[in-house]
Amino acid sequence: MCGIVGILNLDGAPADRTVLAAMTATIAHRGPDGGAQYVDGALGLGHRRLAIIDLSERSNQPMTSADGRSCLVYNGEIYNFTALRAELEGLGHHFVSTGDTEVVLAALRQWKAAAIERFNGMFALAFWDADTGTLTLARDRYGIKPLYWTKRGNALLFASEVKAFLPHPAFRAEMDVEALAEYLTFQNFFSDRILFKGVHMLPAGTVAIVAAERSGEVVPRRYWDFQFQEPLTRLSEADYIDQFDMLFRQAVQRQMVSDVEVGSFLSGGMDTGSITALATRHAQGMRTFTIGFDLRSASGIELSFDERQAAEYMSYLFKTEHYEMVLKAGDMERVLPRLIWHLEEPRVGQSYPNFYAARLASAFNKVVLAGTGGDELFGGYPWRYYRAVVNSDFEDYVENYYRYWQRLIPDGLLGAVMAPSWPSVNRDFTRSLFRNVFGPETSRLSRPEDYVNYSLYFEAKTFLHGLLTVEDKLSMAHGVEIRVPFLDNDLVDFATRLPVGMKLGQLGQVVGFNENESGNKSERYFSRTQDGKLLLRKAMSRYVPESVTSANKQGFSGPDASWFKGESIDFVKETLIQGNAMIYDYLDRGSVQELILDHLHGRINRRLLIWSLLSLEFWCQIFLGGGHSAGAYHRPTTPNR
Repeated sequence: MCGIVGILNLDGAPADRTVLAAMTATIAHRGPDGGAQYVDGALGLGHRRLAIIDLSERSNQPMTSADGRSCLVYNGEIYNFTALRAELEGLGHHFVSTGDTEVVLAALRQWKAAAIERFNGMFALAFWDADTGTLTLARDRYGIKPLYWTKRGNALLFASEVKAFLPHPAFRAEMDVEALAEYLTFQNFFSDRILFKGVHMLPAGTVAIVAAERSGEVVPRRYWDFQFQEPLTRLSEADYIDQFDMLFRQAVQRQMVSDVEVGSFLSGGMDTGSITALATRHAQGMRTFTIGFDLRSASGIELSFDERQAAEYMSYLFKTEHYEMVLKAGDMERVLPRLIWHLEEPRVGQSYPNFYAARLASAFNKVVLAGTGGDELFGGYPWRYYRAVVNSDFEDYVENYYRYWQRLIPDGLLGAVMAPSWPSVNRDFTRSLFRNVFGPETSRLSRPEDYVNYSLYFEAKTFLHGLLTVEDKLSMAHGVEIRVPFLDNDLVDFATRLPVGMKLGQLGQVVGFNENESGNKSERYFSRTQDGKLLLRKAMSRYVPESVTSANKQGFSGPDASWFKGESIDFVKETLIQGNAMIYDYLDRGSVQELILDHLHGRINRRLLIWSLLSLEFWCQIFLGGGHSAGAYHRPTTPNR
């Protein structure tokens, strides 16, 4: 796990070593174990290393080939590197290190861009081939590791984090108002754009081959995509459970490969509990980490948000060395400047617990296992899918699901909220973005199961990708590598071919319920229940207590709704209402403050919107400095620890 940066001057001018070094230093937190740069004419590559596999200098980067004609910078881990190494040795390659970086370099030399399809792991890489004068940029299948790029004048810049662009003299931070509209609709980015104008994220599962003589055009080519579909032949439930069990154990074992100790998050839920149960078979007494919340001012459903008791019980069962941290409202407030500096692009909900979890783990471990992906692959959000299973056609499905996924501000209010910048926004583009996630193929949609599979596809492409982006940024802020066993290639292939009936238990009732039926149908089908992830609940009962496998779905979130109108109300008012907030360069003060007061006065729960507005305000202060055209930035000085 590391951080990468790069410059390709399209006019052939030599890459500036001083600028390259400054760009590399900006992401030193991603790789506290060392850093270096490589320059070959117009091409410059920089790297910061977090040493995990082969701790020796032989695995340092940038790594050049023996003949000096190729160079690689790479962030991530390839879990099948030993098998690839054996295959490459059979083809005549020789290795001097014991790590995966040299294997990635040799694979790219041997198979070119086709090598990327062979990797089982997480990665973002840049590979320079001097013989062809081409630069290859690529990300892993699922988007676990980020990679950004931008063209400024005659320079193509790329890096693991956007802040690496800030030292380059051609880069100027500006707000992309259409990306802002995208975020205020979905609390996420469904396109490749982000808040920084002109900056793009290379899409997950794509590779781009860039040639300077062709103006350095970056055209991502998709080499892999999710394919959720009903199997032609259905196995018995027992066979599916056995297959899952074998693949899950294999995935955890693969991701235990490391030359440093591996720990695990332990939330109290089924996914991290099962991962920990299996991981402790390979590392007895491993460390586990849990974040809890002070609930003294919480109310309603938020009274159940602290899962420490369940986590402590599983720590007892699995004999882990367990550590906890309890968060209070003030912890959320004080961390925001540093969190936004590292996050760069706020996405998918309140993320300060992730920041503190990584900080806690960093005191003991460089590598930590997490349960990300289990919900998105195996149907962990039934109340979402059930909203769009009865449709007249695909466009009707899109309309139903689009209404649900307007998480912050619905279309009817967005124009008023964004009044100062609304003239620069394409009016219909958010629905088009939503529709375009699915691609052109819609002919297979004939059954409710097909619509559920499309919803699973949508959430894997958008919500899961957002979670992974947040997880990477906030763990690497503390020099911690997060590994996600649920996103093992073989396990993902199994999950995408698993029948919907093995994931959801109430699909038939939802399809058939009568609109005139008495009672609260929303409470029955559209709320968090014991439905969802049915196969996992049964398979994981081999590893975790029944009280965990039968529990209702619980997200990783603090009692923010209560805090925003209680202990943190002054912070919200001072930041968003009383002060001269920078967000009002782009948003209408009256419209925004009316929405905020809905929450503060207890009329409507707008905790997601308030968190997003706070995040946007600190983003403006940090990256836009004195104003949206200033291009200045201010790095927070609050210490990490």
